[in-house]
Amino acid sequence: MTTDPLDAYWSRNFTWGVSTSSYQIEGAAKEDGRGPSIWDTRCLMKGRVANGDTGDVACDHYHRYKEDIALMKEIGVGAYRFSVAWPRLLPRGRGAANAAGLDFYDRLIDALLAAGVEPWLCLYHWDLPQALDDLGGWTNRECAGWFADYATLVARRYGDRVKRFATFNEFSVFTLFGYAIDWGAPGITDRQAHLKAIHHTNLAHGLGVETIRTLVPGASIGAIHNRQRILPETDTPENRTAAALLDAHWNTAFPDPQIRGHYPALLADAIEPYVEAGDMARICRPIDWFGLNHYGPIFAKAEPKAIWGYAWGKTPDEAPKSDIGWPVFPQLFRDELIEITRRYRLPIYVTENGAGGEDRPDAKGGYEDKSRIAYLQAHIGAMHEAIEAGADVGGYFVWSLLDNFEWGSGYSVRFGLVHVDFATGKRTPKASARWYAGLLRRARGG
Repeated sequence: MTTDPLDAYWSRNFTWGVSTSSYQIEGAAKEDGRGPSIWDTRCLMKGRVANGDTGDVACDHYHRYKEDIALMKEIGVGAYRFSVAWPRLLPRGRGAANAAGLDFYDRLIDALLAAGVEPWLCLYHWDLPQALDDLGGWTNRECAGWFADYATLVARRYGDRVKRFATFNEFSVFTLFGYAIDWGAPGITDRQAHLKAIHHTNLAHGLGVETIRTLVPGASIGAIHNRQRILPETDTPENRTAAALLDAHWNTAFPDPQIRGHYPALLADAIEPYVEAGDMARICRPIDWFGLNHYGPIFAKAEPKAIWGYAWGKTPDEAPKSDIGWPVFPQLFRDELIEITRRYRLPIYVTENGAGGEDRPDAKGGYEDKSRIAYLQAHIGAMHEAIEAGADVGGYFVWSLLDNFEWGSGYSVRFGLVHVDFATGKRTPKASARWYAGLLRRARGG
């Protein structure tokens, strides 16, 4: 496999970046007027997050953003994909805006631009204001309109400096794990709630696209989807059926209606009762790029007790795995890039790709995360192969700049290029940060 994808024919205009999200790094959860989110609430529920961890402090990026931007500049990235915290701007999800929250993102964006790092702003990365969840959240059709109002606030405030916008990050993860499998906030397990959340989030996306398009001249708008190959745990009819339905919920329930104008066949009948006249036209609005988050395949099995009849299966013992046990199949990443180009006909930006581990210090206090480097090398090489095969890929963002709050895993899993001591906040670049910096120097011809 090719592992040096820096041939001049595609590297000159390629975007190299890093990604984070608001709740996972910002901290300051109770400062400067920020309201609670559904993840603040979930963190208070016993047993829902490893070790009882919370995002109250996280990486303290709210106070240390200048230090983090300096790290981006040191690594040499050209772009930074981050998310804005809806409850920081609108503490109750709607109504009066919070001036301190608005000012924070002004400072962050201005500092990014001063450092020569392009801001890629994602409107939603799972931290719905708790006040809106109290009104039904994504199960309430009105939530699409609340999101459009929030998008209006963001576009008007930052659209003079930000031109790259994503509406949502990983629609299928937060809807499936929030409304069908109790792995995320708000922790509902109900078929109808899940179907409503899917459709209302799609509506919110379409309204958000139209809002940004109207208010930000020259905006480049996309949405970020997680797509992974869904494979049956074992090759039985029951497991194949389970894998096919999970594939519809995971891989096509959002990009198909948003880009192709219809729900996948396995989902269409179930969701039809919630579709009103004109909805599909509102959802299917022209966008400029496809954001892809990819880590590895998912193995599915039949589970009659689960509300949809499927569950996560066991990764085969012989399959290659990351340090945290996730399957590693770079060739499936290559195939996914080719398939997305064929199916959706949009430029692709890989907005998350990375490997998790414990990342313990060596005798000198450094972090020689060789397995992460191997993972990134293999996947960037696979991306290069996809491009050679015709995939339209315009950029690649590593997940993540920093070790951070990893949702239900709390702080027990680390994905960062930069180690964070969560007791002191100290940042220490790992070997992978130095490796990525070297790759980017070569990409620039340095």
